[in-house]
Amino acid sequence: MGEVSRLGRKPVPIPSGVKVEILDGGIIKVTGPKGSLEKKLPPLVRIRIEDNQIFVEKMEVQKKLDRKAKAFQGLARALINNMVIGVTQGFTKSLDIVGLGYRAEVKGQEIHFSLGYSHPIVFTLPPGISARTERGTEQVQVRLILEGIDKELVGQVAANIRFLRPPEPYKGKGIRYTGEVILRKPGKSGKGGKGKK
Repeated sequence: MGEVSRLGRKPVPIPSGVKVEILDGGIIKVTGPKGSLEKKLPPLVRIRIEDNQIFVEKMEVQKKLDRKAKAFQGLARALINNMVIGVTQGFTKSLDIVGLGYRAEVKGQEIHFSLGYSHPIVFTLPPGISARTERGTEQVQVRLILEGIDKELVGQVAANIRFLRPPEPYKGKGIRYTGEVILRKPGKSGKGGKGKK
């Protein structure tokens, strides 16, 4: 727990070109070259901006709530740090589409998938998320790259797309995160147990 509270006390630097505002209702707004994000802060913390740095401070609370306040302090700092990174650099998440004949084509805010089902699947991207495809490798048919300024949203959209065709454990066909290791199960050989040991 000590590590989180130590990190929670570390200020988040505000890069040039980034504007941070504290709005009513415990909402923080961060605006930068790539766009603007608003998030509600966790309870038991307050924000102070000084010398181009954001300080996250836990409120004075009863002893029994102190651990919770420290956890929220660490959470708030991570949230703000991700917002600053998001509006300046953005976040990307890539998915590999594996399987013969499996395809993905980006058309504006829609991705058209052929994933071995009898019908194509159209996935609509939420506002703030863009996608592009790259040629895959020998094993990977298509690599799909998602980009956005909201780390949480990028991760959620990637999880939703993976869910369309999770990798199956025998041949590893399906949609997986780039670099994800699929634990393969040996296929049924049907040759009286002469499969590889």
